[in-house]
Order: sequence, then C-alpha cells, then structure tokens
Amino acid sequence: MKAALLTEPSKISISDMPMPVCGDGQVLVKISHVGICGTDTKIFDGGIPSNMPLVMGHEAVGEIVEGQAEDGSSPGDPVIIDPVLHCGNCFYCDKGDTHLCENGGLVGREVDGVFAEYFLAPAGNVFALGTKIDRAAAPLIQVMTTVLHAQNRAKIQTGEVVVVLGLGVTGLLQIQVAKALGAKVVIGVSRNAYKRGLADKMGADVTAEHGEDAKQKVLELTEGRGADVVIEAVGYISVLAEAMDIARIGGRIIPFGIYAALEGKLPFYQFYFKELNIINARAALPSDFPACIKLVEEGKVDLGPFITHTYSLDELSEAIKHLMAPSDERLKVILEV
Repeated sequence: MKAALLTEPSKISISDMPMPVCGDGQVLVKISHVGICGTDTKIFDGGIPSNMPLVMGHEAVGEIVEGQAEDGSSPGDPVIIDPVLHCGNCFYCDKGDTHLCENGGLVGREVDGVFAEYFLAPAGNVFALGTKIDRAAAPLIQVMTTVLHAQNRAKIQTGEVVVVLGLGVTGLLQIQVAKALGAKVVIGVSRNAYKRGLADKMGADVTAEHGEDAKQKVLELTEGRGADVVIEAVGYISVLAEAMDIARIGGRIIPFGIYAALEGKLPFYQFYFKELNIINARAALPSDFPACIKLVEEGKVDLGPFITHTYSLDELSEAIKHLMAPSDERLKVILEV
C-alpha cells in the first residue's frame, strides 16, 4: 500500500509499505479522507518528538474492508476511527477514563497513523459513520469529539451564556456544539473580522473583538454579571486571563487551547474571589464519537463550511506547509487518499 512516511523532520517520502494483516479484534479500513491538524505540523517539523520513520495522521474516515467493529460495523460500511489507543487494564481504563490510559497513545504519534491507503484499527476504535454525512468533511468529527468532551465536562446547561475566545476551527466548533447543547447566548470573540463573520454564519448570537469590546458585550447581555462559561480556544496565557476577567462569579472556564508557555501573568485574585471553576479536558471518550455523529446527522452541527483546502496524499508535504503558513482565511485542510 502507499503511505506518506516521515523519514526525518520536514521530510516526507511517499513509500510502498506492506499491507496490514487483519487479526482477531481488529478492523482493516480503507482510508478515504484524513484531516491535517496542528499536532501533525508539530510532529512534521520535530516540535513533538516521535520515532521516525513514522506515518503521521490521526483524523480519518474510510470503509471497512475486513473484520467487524464492536458496534457491529462490517465490510462495506463507512466508518470513522478513534485515534486514542488504550490498554483496557490500567487504573484509568478501569475507571472508564480510557483517554487517560497510562499505557495508551495517539495514532500517528506513538504508532503509525492514517496518512496511508489502509489502516489496521482495534475493533473498539471504529464507529459507524452512516450514509448521511459527507465523507470529505467527516474527519472533523474527530476534532468535534474533543470539543464535546470538554463541554460535557463543564456541564453546559440550557439557558447559559457561553463565550468562545478564539475562532479557529475548534473555536467555531465550540460555538455550534454549545448551541446544540442548549446555550441561550453564544458570543464569539476574535480580532479577525473574517472569522467573526464565519461565527455569525455558524450560529453565534453576538461577535466581538478581544478586550474591552468583548467585555462590554458580555456585561450587557448578562445584566453585569459576566459569562456562565468561557472557552479559551487560542492557547495563550493572556487570553486565559481575559477569560477569567469576563467570567461571572462562580463561572466556569474551559482552557481548551494548548499552552506552550511555562510562565505568564494571570489575575489570581479574581480566580479566588470569583470562585472560578477551571475545567481542563484532554482528547475524548469513545462515547463522544456516536454522540457527535448524531449531532451532525441531525443538522445541529454543520461541518461543510470548515473545509477550505483539499490535497492528495502525494501532496502531503505541500499541504502541511500550507497549514503552517500564516493565513486569515484558511480553516480545515483535508487529504483525499
């Protein structure tokens, strides 16, 4: 089979690799579409350590060609792959926190991934996609599972005011999922006018720029209290500080962005005085996959507008470099395998 092999940092070779052999408890999937994300770019340039040579990629959909998934999916069925691997036997797996497995890993980082024509997956990591969902946009469901997992941990409730700081792919997904979970008002915040426009189209009730504009609009919409939930989807300490400032007393903050900084300034007195709940989330649970698929099938989340660029497997290096380049009007990059 053909696969994109990362042989050294920033160097990919399209190579012929042996076909995987399907065994008990496994499912062989013919890959059709794969999403490319920031984790892939960091592995590509060496920012995230990995054992090379490595086939990257973890956001994949395709069709079963051999084996049967635990949910009953069988050859010919379109499916999505959960890339979070777990052992099923450790302390965390016993608690049901398989995404925190102490022996686990991520497809395309610890083990060869899905930038290939075929992928051999554990039977419990494959979920029926159905026929209603556009397969070209379906890899985004894997990203969406992490969003739903975070919002479920924060227990977003009907009637609440939710603010999303940062309107990249995950921020825009946060808006749609929050609305699907019953949020009364969702406010999207970005310095980028184009992304604020996208947020308007994707269900945001109000949009604003970072800083005083966002704070004033939040206070106006909450009778001066502040937001019930603030989702930080940028990954900057300064934006986390903004989240703490506009959350109400007793509010919740989801620091969804991944922070590379080792230090920074935060309003720690507000953290104390407001009795803020900071709710972190990592990856997703297997149960988040069918839940997200249902939201897309019901039309509560629209994935189509996210797909702005498509490349072939042979063009993977070009696609990753495109994703790494600054761009205000790029969202999701999809690889057609």
